[in-house]
Amino acid sequence: QLSCLVKIVTLHGIPKDLDSYPKDLLLFLSPSDYAATGSCRQYFANIGKANLDVLQRESSQRKQLLLEALACLKIPGMQVDEENAEVLGHLVCDLGGEYIRSSGGNLLKQLSQCESFLPNQEEAIRSVISSGNTTFGPPVMWSAFTLNELSGLIPVFGHSILQKIPK
Repeated sequence: QLSCLVKIVTLHGIPKDLDSYPKDLLLFLSPSDYAATGSCRQYFANIGKANLDVLQRESSQRKQLLLEALACLKIPGMQVDEENAEVLGHLVCDLGGEYIRSSGGNLLKQLSQCESFLPNQEEAIRSVISSGNTTFGPPVMWSAFTLNELSGLIPVFGHSILQKIPK
């Protein structure tokens, strides 16, 4: 339905008010289509707010979106800073374990909104949290507020992390 809607919306060219359309619609446009109305950064900030599950998790379309986002944001290597993590939004759910490890705690807030994780992502999340080198500090210092902030990651923690969190 969304891809049909995109064809109708773009029949007479790319509308100038693309930002007023549903974010999910943008998943079926390319950054170059969007370029006439804004920057690629703005495009990916909108994509990051879209429901990525409209596209299958390992689909070539989703992989391409992530690659284009990383190129647009000029992310060197595997380290994503907090500002770029904010722009990527839900796209961080598709970043591999290497990115999660290299970025330290910068991705945790966005990762906590993901529906599911691949095994290498789960390992990386546990590794980052266990290190204690995040803005949240080590699990032994966490409060109810911290758990609330990271609530989407709780199923990934595992027994070794959970037992360190104060009652």
